[in-house]
Amino acid sequence: MADRVAGVRLAPFTTLRVGGAARAFAEASTDEELVELVSVADRAGEPVLVLGGGSNLVISDEGFDGLVVRVCTRGVEVRDEADRVVVTARAGEDWDALVTRAVAEGWSGVECLSGVPGLVGSTPIQNVGAYGQDVSQTVTGVRVYDRRSGEVLDLDAAQCGFSYRHSAFKADLARYVVLSVTYVLERSDKSGPIAYKELAAKLGVAIGDRVTLHEARHAVLELRRGKGMVLDAADPDTCSAGSFFTNPVLSAERAAELEARAPGYPRWDMPGGAVKVPAAWLIEHAGFAKGHRRGPARISTKHTLALTNPGGHAVTGFPSDPEEVALGVPSRPSPAPATAADLLALAREVRDGVHAAFGVTLVPEPVLVRLTL
Repeated sequence: MADRVAGVRLAPFTTLRVGGAARAFAEASTDEELVELVSVADRAGEPVLVLGGGSNLVISDEGFDGLVVRVCTRGVEVRDEADRVVVTARAGEDWDALVTRAVAEGWSGVECLSGVPGLVGSTPIQNVGAYGQDVSQTVTGVRVYDRRSGEVLDLDAAQCGFSYRHSAFKADLARYVVLSVTYVLERSDKSGPIAYKELAAKLGVAIGDRVTLHEARHAVLELRRGKGMVLDAADPDTCSAGSFFTNPVLSAERAAELEARAPGYPRWDMPGGAVKVPAAWLIEHAGFAKGHRRGPARISTKHTLALTNPGGHAVTGFPSDPEEVALGVPSRPSPAPATAADLLALAREVRDGVHAAFGVTLVPEPVLVRLTL
């Protein structure tokens, strides 16, 4: 079994760069190690946190009083089936590296998910989506370790319970450990039909048109960079967990109530008369501008849906710019890093302000570890 280490700080393993220490920490490089670490801890009654890329996670300043298992499994298997390709990737594979390979090899279906940070194993948990695509459109199976039964299971797409930014895995985070994910992608150099208005405008095409995979990826990355949503050590706005709140889905009745408060508000129609409302619009129109600060935590200067830790680079020890070092330019002082408590205080301020203005309660998208909003 993989070695356990005590007292490892968890902040550097998250994109928000907050979080205290783990009582015990281990890295699993194979599925067998991952299952063994979790199962042994479960039998001993020890709390377990399975850690992926840390891009959708907010960990308490008190850390985690149990075992943190970092997923480091690797491997991608590819099987051709006529006009499609079946790709099975281990949970520890880097997601954007897999998307990059898909674009390079002509596998269509995940190109609009370019630049999303994190690992493959997190994609079905969150039903990761962006710019009109989400993984529920391509995931056909997920291999998991079921902590309740002690078995390794292969779940099909229907058993995953996918819905907007949600899944059976997210509904019961303590039950399943994702080992690998299987995607079925179209063999084509063309993207899926462009389904997102902002992306269509960026590409200069109509909704439903298709472009090359490379064009789609390039446009998505440009849009994400403009919002601080591509990890960049030189950009403090990327010390975030991405979108901090999900876009609320309102019933027809609640939608009518919001219309009375904010006539003509932006929305997307959903089945059954429901509507989805952009959380960023609600935040901005509740009076929270880009760059709004509460102590060392702030709303991104590029996108109101991201809460950031501008001083997070000091936590991780990101190196200075090499050209500046060579020229003898003194290091620029970094702002004080935020704590998890700072981030949650800002999140509560935003949530409560939106509720006061519109009667809509925003729900956090990241997983909160030993924290409540």
